[in-house]
Amino acid sequence: MSVVYKVDNGVAWLTIDRPEARNALSKAVRDGLWDGIRTFNADDSAAVLVLTGTGEKAFCAGGDLKEMAASALQVPPPDFLPQFGRNVDVPKPTIAAVNGVAFAGGFLLAQQCDLVVAADHATFAVSEVKVGRGSPWAAPLSWLVPPRVAMEILLTGDPLTAERALAHGLVNHVVHLADLHDHTQALAERIAANAPLSVRAAKRTAYLSAPVVWDRAEEIWEPVYLSADAQEGPTAFREKRRPVWQGR
Repeated sequence: MSVVYKVDNGVAWLTIDRPEARNALSKAVRDGLWDGIRTFNADDSAAVLVLTGTGEKAFCAGGDLKEMAASALQVPPPDFLPQFGRNVDVPKPTIAAVNGVAFAGGFLLAQQCDLVVAADHATFAVSEVKVGRGSPWAAPLSWLVPPRVAMEILLTGDPLTAERALAHGLVNHVVHLADLHDHTQALAERIAANAPLSVRAAKRTAYLSAPVVWDRAEEIWEPVYLSADAQEGPTAFREKRRPVWQGR
């Protein structure tokens, strides 16, 4: 199984279990995430969801570029990956336990969770500009962090350390890797112990000021997805060479 669902004292752990590929988002992983989210939504025994990855290196390195190159993926379909609050409603609280690299789609998975706990060696990046792909899902980033910080993240594709992510409010807690599971479990249990209707209403209230900008972002990024460069990036990754950008 590429994704494992397990409940511990009211806390559901949804774990991407593909460490040999840095927990990249293959079709099997994406399908497993969809199944896990649906299971959590219907699971009365689980009050909080924790999303994490197996191993010490990667939470999720993003899309499976080899798979993308093989399929010549252009614009991802709307249901390509669960996006909380966009293509799937998750009324109960969610936490990302980031155990390593959270790049591209991995950044997406962490960004969409209500809270983020990161291991002190974790790094975060919207790395699509480095491979010619798109990141319309990052549209809320300027709501989560100061606009100039969002601009740097999006334009450079460079990683942020866990400490810098904490300083800018992308992360709630930074802990040693050895403490990540227990710290996150304890945080989730504190939430799970509260009145469930109040918790869900609090979550909805917190997002009242969030911008609804995804449709416009999709329009902006569609020409990028359809470009030759969008195929060149994954192909260069598969062939282990530097990409040759054409700007078209």
